[in-house]
Amino acid sequence: MPELNAFDQQVGDLVPGWESRPAPEPVALEGSYVRVVPLSSAHYSDLFAALCGAEDDPLWTYRPIAKPTSLATLWMHLAELVDSPVDLTFALVPTEGERAGKASGIASYMRIEPRTGQVEVAGVLFARVLQQTRAATEAIHLLMRHAFDDLGYRRFEWKCDSLNEPSRRAAARLGFVYEGRFRNHMVTQGRSRDTDWFSVTDSEWPEVAAAHAAWLDPANFDADGRQLTSLRRVR
Repeated sequence: MPELNAFDQQVGDLVPGWESRPAPEPVALEGSYVRVVPLSSAHYSDLFAALCGAEDDPLWTYRPIAKPTSLATLWMHLAELVDSPVDLTFALVPTEGERAGKASGIASYMRIEPRTGQVEVAGVLFARVLQQTRAATEAIHLLMRHAFDDLGYRRFEWKCDSLNEPSRRAAARLGFVYEGRFRNHMVTQGRSRDTDWFSVTDSEWPEVAAAHAAWLDPANFDADGRQLTSLRRVR
């Protein structure tokens, strides 16, 4: 039962000792299969090769812009992310596979609220060779772990176009809880977008983190890097 205050009104649980949390800063997060590092212009050429090829148009369907057709166009798009005064964007650099050592995706901390301890991972974009790999899963895990364990945040959000089924599946697989749909939330590339919200809270994080760690364990993969047990089954 919720607690009642002196006016017989229901109130939320106390959060003992709560203080505003530190804002995320550019840091390098090291995993077993991927490095998550602050995005810089040094990554732009690698990202153009990884994300803007002839067959990469579908990667950009739910992005703010269509696929850039030149390095200069991608450069301007990424420079806006790097120069943002409120968001923090990272390059995802796998340490294995055909693109080892080369930036092959991006992800951002957005909607950063240190006062209330919440942050969103947004703008996630994986190259086709990075999709459905342990490096991709570990990249999101590292960003979550940094927010919860290092910065002490209480809430980690994931949002996506309601029609972006791969993103919805990814959120569920990673342990995010569906919270609802914001209708007519924005206009993206001239089209109306409803946005689905997902989150993991600090009380849920230990169980989610343990499942991630068990799935990412090298013992869960064969010699070719194929999973032996799915993350859904681990969870």
